[in-house]
This record gives sequence, structure tokens and C-alpha cells, in this order.
Amino acid sequence: MSFTMALVGRPNVGKSTLFNRLVGKKLALVDDQPGVTRDLREGAARLADLRFTVIDTAGLEEATDDSLQGRMRRLTERAVEMADVCLFMIDARAGVLPADEVFADILRKKNANVILAANKGEGKAADATILEAYALGLGEPLRLSAEHGEGLGELLDILRPLSEEFAEREEQDTPETDVDVGEDDEDAPRVPTKAKPLQIAVVGRPNAGKSTLINKIIGEERLLTGPEAGITRDSISVQKDWNGVPMRIFDTAGMRKKAKVQEKLEKLSVSDGLRAVKFAEVVVVLLDVEIPFEQQDLRIADLAEREGRAVVIAVNKWDTEDDKQDKLRELKAEFARLLPQLRGAPLVTVSAKTGRGLERLQDAIMRAHEVWNRRITTANLNRWLSGMLEQHPPPAPGGRRIKMRYMMQVKTRPPGFVVMTSFPDRVPESYSRYLVNGLRDDFDMPGTPIRLTLRDQGQKNPYKDKKSSQPSRLSKHLKGPSRD
Repeated sequence: MSFTMALVGRPNVGKSTLFNRLVGKKLALVDDQPGVTRDLREGAARLADLRFTVIDTAGLEEATDDSLQGRMRRLTERAVEMADVCLFMIDARAGVLPADEVFADILRKKNANVILAANKGEGKAADATILEAYALGLGEPLRLSAEHGEGLGELLDILRPLSEEFAEREEQDTPETDVDVGEDDEDAPRVPTKAKPLQIAVVGRPNAGKSTLINKIIGEERLLTGPEAGITRDSISVQKDWNGVPMRIFDTAGMRKKAKVQEKLEKLSVSDGLRAVKFAEVVVVLLDVEIPFEQQDLRIADLAEREGRAVVIAVNKWDTEDDKQDKLRELKAEFARLLPQLRGAPLVTVSAKTGRGLERLQDAIMRAHEVWNRRITTANLNRWLSGMLEQHPPPAPGGRRIKMRYMMQVKTRPPGFVVMTSFPDRVPESYSRYLVNGLRDDFDMPGTPIRLTLRDQGQKNPYKDKKSSQPSRLSKHLKGPSRD
């Protein structure tokens, strides 16, 4: 993105409505109730041909103490300092309030590029406010209607010359998944870079300590924390070099059981968190050591596996546990019993409060990411398949023997394999699990989702006509002893 623009102003002046219009999606929560946005939220904005990052902020409150409103104000002020441009929004219907004058003074001191916008400015009723806004000392006010999309052309005219002044920054792309694998591809994972950082989603039930954990990782209170359960309502992200590894970490709203999700805002937050899982490469499921593996924890972990993401289980508040050895054995046994589809996935203990266990957590994340990127040559796969068939041949439903001819890896992130076989629709699920479990054990791929597809052997072998010597080396493994 070429630059970053923060939307700031009093609560309920329409910042989130404008945010959603700029990003083209309903990513930020919108409600008539003031104070819906509590954290900083970034999005990829588009205005005609202009691309930039927009930050939705909590409403500026006059509170300066340690109350929830005071902490929200400090987060917003930090966003102002970080942004290239600030769009200061006032409510044209309400007029210029004393709080607007206080915040205008703050913005002049903290950011050099401030655009004043009078939102809800449709109709003649807002004319008086437009004139009044000149007294804020921030130049000519821009007349906007975020709800109806009015004034965006004028905003584009203001932003275009500003965008040319800022240095270009690496675009934050969504992670690559289901990457095709060719025979000439290197047998190695893709290394995270600043342009394409390793993307991690931290998910879990409310008050499990997700925001506290991320703040400890990045070394600053970027995310709003506190004793109130469910304090995070949007899923937001921060970028950090964690011990030299570029990472983008998504904090998500706590996910409760559906039966307990009563308020409209919380329902929106759950879907927001589920969407964050889809944009992550590694999902950290954060459990509370006092109440681990509740039904909702299992659903979250299963969702991440079904979406094909690498999974790490982290047990938080470990500093409060007295009998650590017995508790750890209990946790591992419960994990193996309740989440067999993630057999072998890392389980680490951490304390978000003290920072203990963060190195183990990073090691587990990097290990899960490496396995998620694992690539296996066709030669090795077919030697392995030959041995698996000898050890346990496929069944013969109706007296017709199933013949598996060859195997290849077609995807990575997560690993995906194709087995060419006769009667693919007759191969029982138990035999597919036998092959998947064998892949996990023999190629050291614990925990990661593995996709196995069975195809009719009548389809052409894409490697048959290759000039390399590899097919001839495979032939002896593929033919094997006759079983007819």
C-alpha cells in the first residue's frame, strides 16, 4: 500500500461506515450504539485507482484515566502517530462540539497531514456546521456522507497529491494457500519475508488472554486488554519481526458457544474471528489452563483444520498451575482423544502475563509452518506407496481387487497428494486414513492437515512421457510382485 490513513473522531460520527465503504466490505462493526469500535483495525482501501491502508479507530474520548474509555483514547492517539494521513471526522448534524476542538488541537500536534471531514453532510441542514468547522484551524472542511458515498471524489482529489509524497511500502497480501507443486520445485518451505510475512491468527474463547499474549510478543500495548471478557470485538492485525522472523499476527474476538451469543455485536464478532482463520497460515488456538478443551475450543481447532491451516495449541495462564507435570500429561491425553484429526500438532504451555514459554511458542509456530510447506518428491512417494501396499493391500470389494498405480504431491500449504487407482469410489475411508497416517509418520508431518485425493487410474500419468530417468527408477517400485 502507498500510504496509511487513520479515521479519527468522536464516537458515532461514522468512522466505521466510511471504513467499510473504502475497503468495499463490511469488515468493521457498525451500530447505532456509540463505542462499537474498541481496537485499531486495518483494511486495504480502494478509491478509484488509489490503493492505501485505512485504519478504523476507537472514538476519541475525553477520558485520560485507566478506564476502558481512557485506554481506547490512548490506542487512537497511537494510531494517529503511526498514520501518514489522518481523516478527522465530525458530525455535521451535531455541529462542532467542545470535544472536537480539543481533539483538533491534539491532531495538529501529532500528525502533519490532517484532513477535516464533516460527515453526514448531505442536505442544507449541514451548511452551518461546514462554516463553523473552519474555526478548528484544519483548513477547508470536506463535506462527506459515508452512508451514501457522497464526497468521495473530493477526498480522492485531496489524497492523490499526498500519496505521491510517501515512499511505496510493501503490499500486505493474503497468504498463498493450496500452492501447486511441480517436479522442479525445491523441496523446502517458503521463507517469510517483510513483503510476505508469516500470517498467524490467535483464536480462542473470550478472556483466554489472546490480546495480552500478542502485546507480550510485540513488546508494547498495541491491543486493548483488560479484565472485561470479550473486550476485543473486531479481528485486527499487527506486524512484527519476532526474533528475526517477519510475522503478521491477527487478534480475534473471543468465540463463545452460539447459544451464549446473545448480543448482535457479539454475533458479528464471532463471524469476524472465523474470517480471520481463513486469512492465516498458522492458527494458534489459545486455551485457558483452568477450563481447556471445551466444546467451543474443539470447534475452533476443527475449523482451522478443515480450512487447511497449520494448527498450534497453546495453553495459557500456565503460571497459575501448581501441579504442572500431571496437568501436562492430562492435557496431552485429552488432546489426543478429542482432536485425533490433529494428531501430533504442537501443544505448548505459555504465560501471556509473564512471557514464559514464548520461545517455545515461536518454535512450535515455525515447526508447524515448515511442515505445512513440506514437499516430497514423486520418487520417494512411490517407493513409500509400494511398501504401504505390501504391508497392507487395499481391500477387494465384490471380489474386484483395487490397484493403486502411482502417487504424487500436487499441492502444498497444506500438503495435498493424489493416488491414481482403480475403483477410487470403492476405497474405504479407513484405507485413506491408513495412508494419511502413514504419510504423517514416515515423512514427519505431525499435526498438519493432509489432503489425499483418489483418482481413476484411467487418467493419463503426467510423468509418463518425461525425459528424466525418474519414471524408469519408479517402474520397479510400481510394478512390484504380481498379485493376480
